[in-house]
Amino acid sequence: MPIHTVAILSPGDMGHAVAQLLREHELRVVTCLAGRSARTRALSNKAGVADLPSMAELVRQSDVVLSITTSEAAPGVCQEVADAMQATGRSLLFAECNAIAPQKVRAMEPVITQAGGRFVDASIIGSPPRGGRSPRFYASGPRAEELEGLKEFGLDVRNLGPDIGQASGIKMCYAAMTKGSAALYTELLMAAQMLKLWEPLIAEFQSGRRSGPYEFMEGWIPGVPAKARRWVSEMQEIEATFDYLGMTPRLFQGVADMYRLAGATPLGDEKPESRDRERSLEETVRLLAESVRQKDR
Repeated sequence: MPIHTVAILSPGDMGHAVAQLLREHELRVVTCLAGRSARTRALSNKAGVADLPSMAELVRQSDVVLSITTSEAAPGVCQEVADAMQATGRSLLFAECNAIAPQKVRAMEPVITQAGGRFVDASIIGSPPRGGRSPRFYASGPRAEELEGLKEFGLDVRNLGPDIGQASGIKMCYAAMTKGSAALYTELLMAAQMLKLWEPLIAEFQSGRRSGPYEFMEGWIPGVPAKARRWVSEMQEIEATFDYLGMTPRLFQGVADMYRLAGATPLGDEKPESRDRERSLEETVRLLAESVRQKDR
């Protein structure tokens, strides 16, 4: 089926950058900003996304909906689109692109299909598009091939096969490594700062075989506070995934707690597009540690 119009719900940090990439490849991109924040509206305007007045009108005009929102908001977006499809009698392809547990994605599929739509389990791995480069859009399910049509418009879509849950599963495993490591490193560096052990610990990390993790810390941790609050729900989805598999959910309860801690500091008020990109790893950790000390006092 030809793709002429893609709807993105919603055009936040990742969503607006995906919209920009699709528009650079001459695809029409729409959204519905009813009830959205001023920040989301500004990002949407920056990307040149057309704002439609209602979800029903969005469904009428779209061939594909990419749900790119926070983990906790994903089921609600799915239901809104399903309701609009039933109200309009319109069928479209709904791609669930959020960081949610595979078992939750499987429960969402019939919400869309029973409303007459087609459902794709999808997930995004990588940073928002910059300079024409796309993150990886993993896709799975019987309709995954349809999402591959967006390759023509610059998206790096990778089909994992016909089983719903595979695309969301790879996101859970990958994010457990990247964001789980970032939480661990942030916490231990804050501890070193409070214990006045920063310099000897960093020297140890920079020595020999341990330089790799330190490079990860320098690249990731200064940007963590700006994303910490919305990563809490993502860690809860990883917790639910591991619990479903009979593994160790409490590990990611702790990771979620670490992101709650970072998000509750003044640095947690930052936004990805406006954070201080000149702030060093050491300064970031110092400010986080100082916020915790002040809270304790």
